[in-house]
Amino acid sequence: MSKKAALLLAPGFEEAEAFITLDILSRLGVVVTTVACHPHNQVVSYHGVVTLADALLEELPSTLFDAVIIPGGPEGTVNLAASPAVTAFIRRHDDAGKVIAPICSAAARVLAGNGLLKGRRYTCSGELWMHYDDGDYVMADVVEDGNLLSGRGLGVAFDFALQLALRLTGKAGAADFQAEHIYYDRWRSDRLGK
Repeated sequence: MSKKAALLLAPGFEEAEAFITLDILSRLGVVVTTVACHPHNQVVSYHGVVTLADALLEELPSTLFDAVIIPGGPEGTVNLAASPAVTAFIRRHDDAGKVIAPICSAAARVLAGNGLLKGRRYTCSGELWMHYDDGDYVMADVVEDGNLLSGRGLGVAFDFALQLALRLTGKAGAADFQAEHIYYDRWRSDRLGK
């Protein structure tokens, strides 16, 4: 049975973090549902890309996903953090032991800002961690602590997505194939001149 993930979208979300993660997970058989965290399905991203979400958050009062993905974006994470419905949705999944996966500013603004880190280790972009007491900040690209998997920012979106896909599917061979096929092989050869 395929794993299922909810990808939370609020106005101003970082589209590359969201879509890279959606792409990688989908390639590995994870069913990703884009969820609009405001009253209508159209969500405008950080760079003005209009996205039609699959569902509204209010339509999912009791649905449990295997993972909740929380992309960054300065405005997007402020909007997510300010929503009691988003906080309740994340808390419900966290309490059920589901994977909570913030990237970039989301771990600090959305999770730490609402007391959802519960002392766990995490990473985030820039120096946002300095503004919050919840959680234990680690300067690393991707950090896992229990059911929390966080990514530092857009520059590590592929690493974050591949690690999340591996965590959800357990298919190391498939994750390695995708990494070599769409990311590492070309990136490494271009960078190293090989």
